[in-house]
Amino acid sequence: MITRRQFFGSSALAISTGLSTLARAGSRPVVTNPRATDGDNLHEPKWDEKLTLSVGIKKGDLQGNSERVLQAAVDYLARMGGGTVNILPGRYTFRNSVYLPSNVRLLGSGPETILTKIASETIKLADDSDWYDQEITLEKAAGFRVGDGVVLKAKNPSTGSVDVIKRTLVARSGNRFKLNDGIRKNLWLSGNPTCSSLFPLLTSERTADVVIENLVLDGNRKNNANLNGNYGGAIFLQDCNRYTFKNVEARNYNGDGFSFQICHDVVVDGCHSHDNADLGIHPGSGSQRPILRNNRLERNGIGIFWCWGVKFGLAEGNTIVGNRNYGISIGHNDTDNIMRNNRISGSGKVGILFRNDPRGKNFWANRNLVEKNTIENSGGEDGIAIDIQGKTEDVRIVNNRLAETRAAQKRIGIRISAEAGDIVLADNDLVGFARPILDLRPA
Repeated sequence: MITRRQFFGSSALAISTGLSTLARAGSRPVVTNPRATDGDNLHEPKWDEKLTLSVGIKKGDLQGNSERVLQAAVDYLARMGGGTVNILPGRYTFRNSVYLPSNVRLLGSGPETILTKIASETIKLADDSDWYDQEITLEKAAGFRVGDGVVLKAKNPSTGSVDVIKRTLVARSGNRFKLNDGIRKNLWLSGNPTCSSLFPLLTSERTADVVIENLVLDGNRKNNANLNGNYGGAIFLQDCNRYTFKNVEARNYNGDGFSFQICHDVVVDGCHSHDNADLGIHPGSGSQRPILRNNRLERNGIGIFWCWGVKFGLAEGNTIVGNRNYGISIGHNDTDNIMRNNRISGSGKVGILFRNDPRGKNFWANRNLVEKNTIENSGGEDGIAIDIQGKTEDVRIVNNRLAETRAAQKRIGIRISAEAGDIVLADNDLVGFARPILDLRPA
């Protein structure tokens, strides 16, 4: 038994101790036993079961061999609050992207689930369309159909640059097509406007919490025109959060394999991006905290391209082989990233490139760590394993193995620009170079 005074004293001590613990932690109380609360999308119970739909060519809840059956499945799940689409084996040929909503999972059947696209066609416009219009007129309808995804291009009459507009054809009268949204650019004949049947295979904008696993994305590269990675790719995301890709093969796209722009907490894990015209994985402008782990990136233009302002990312355990230009390229405001335990070999020019960008006060790739990587046989006779350009500073390059198994010729292990700031080199093993380290900074 305790007295009333002892009870309140002990209670006050417990409360003060709890409050002081919270104060020391500097955070709110930890959520325990979460409940589904209307409007709260941060904390929700982990449910044992959500709705699952199967999609197949000849069997499944929904049947078909185009993007329409997959779009129908994810749209239905979105109405139900999310769930899983099981994609049965088969080859699904798209005429438009599948637009992903939040809270869905696409689960393929491995290499037997192949999502591909039609051959692209490019037709000139036959009439002017103003920025407020929602229709275009083609010189001929050719192979275009209602429902197709298209890219419209024209020279901007004011700046001279090329405007790129992604739309869907939603209605038709002869060679006139209505678009799903207004143009918001001028497609004047003076700018040589064109319409092309180009689109990402999977895409989304302003969505979150999506998982894509165990399928193949084939871009039919030899029959398609190029689509810049800032607008498309086998996968293209814009302003999305918390996407996870596991065991996804992105191949033969005339552009990028994986491209995501201003997307945060994206995970690409155990994927294979190969034989794409441009970038294997493209963490796009402003993307925060990407994790690129245990992927194979082969025979692309560049293996990993850190775009502009990509920060606090991790590239770890990747095999980056035979990319035509660079194994890894990092530059404009790409800071506080880690590149660790990657194997980079046979890069066409440079193993890891720190790009020069003198256009701003401090646009260089500062405060990055390059650790425990193996970089072999980079570039031609004057190839470089790691090239640090411009005023890059506060970079640590430690415990890496850089090797040339070919003749040394003019090859360099690590080259540091004359303008570079503090660069830490420690415990690296450099073998077979004419110049293991070329530091151009003033003594």
